[in-house]
Amino acid sequence: MTQVKEIFPFFDTRCEYTGDEEIISGHINRTYRVDTKQGRRFILQKMNTYVFPRADYVMENILLVTGHIRDKARERGADPERATLHPVRTLAGGYLYEDGQGGKWRMYRFTEGAVSLQSCDSPEVFRSVGEAFGTFQRDLADFDAKALHETIERFHDTPNRFAALKKAYETDACQRAAQVEKEYRFVLDRVPHLADITRAMEEGTIPLRVTHNDTKLNNVMVDEKTGRAVCVIDLDTVMPGSALYDFGDAIRFGASSAAEDETDLEKVFIRTEYFESFLEGFLTGLDGALTPCEIEMLPRGAWMMTIEVGIRFLADYLDGDRYFRVEYPQHNLDRARNQFKLVADLEEKWDALTDIARRYS
Repeated sequence: MTQVKEIFPFFDTRCEYTGDEEIISGHINRTYRVDTKQGRRFILQKMNTYVFPRADYVMENILLVTGHIRDKARERGADPERATLHPVRTLAGGYLYEDGQGGKWRMYRFTEGAVSLQSCDSPEVFRSVGEAFGTFQRDLADFDAKALHETIERFHDTPNRFAALKKAYETDACQRAAQVEKEYRFVLDRVPHLADITRAMEEGTIPLRVTHNDTKLNNVMVDEKTGRAVCVIDLDTVMPGSALYDFGDAIRFGASSAAEDETDLEKVFIRTEYFESFLEGFLTGLDGALTPCEIEMLPRGAWMMTIEVGIRFLADYLDGDRYFRVEYPQHNLDRARNQFKLVADLEEKWDALTDIARRYS
């Protein structure tokens, strides 16, 4: 693989490379923090072009969205330098560099004084994360969704995700289907509810919004000193979508009691107090923008995103682990089992979570 040191000079940083460290928390792209002699730091990423074959579309979306958010930050008196990502130009004037092997690279300024959390140790911090994602949606409420490319077609179309799983199971290209019969049956039993959100959007019961579509806890930078959210990152999948998806993905990742590849399923459950804290922060950030129907359906968003991600992990396992990065052969299967345990726990706590949402509607 092309070395980071060799790629760095092709970006207009006006700095001298001194070292780099890979950040391994992401599933999709290869991400590195680069240090320089001048003290400035940068994030350099090699994009996964299997997932994002049109890397240029991704960067066009990011440039539009980050520019809009900076304008909104100025309007409300926030610091535009810390309110969003700042892509760095290449020396050629664009925002993507293609190496000799066809790899696509991009760069951002490093957000100093902030960290990306892999787990949340208090409901208060998770509330701040919820407010950040709510503010993100509020900032983009007047953004023309038609200006955005669809970087991954039908990304949060859960019935379509199930169709892909069904095809992978029946094709069984890697001879793994026999290992996942229990997990596949778990999904089959829940097929009648997989279209609840897509149907509501088609019927106009809930509105289409510009959404982040990958609202994991670690996609918010948090101030090291205050614990307050600084900005939302990982904008590759910003597209038109539903607020329920953004809420749900955050819950299934941040309100879980364990990492998403924890194999001891006794340790895996939804923390109800974290659910409520995020919900409160999310609605605060949105500042009244959600409809009563959307608020009432927030628990369904958590359920839907958790089972959808489990479906995606399981389908990728059956398909030979082509989408998500894995550290060992059964990694995606372990992730799927983890998510399905969360789905079961959400179902057990359904009445309590529904009552929480209704209190805010």
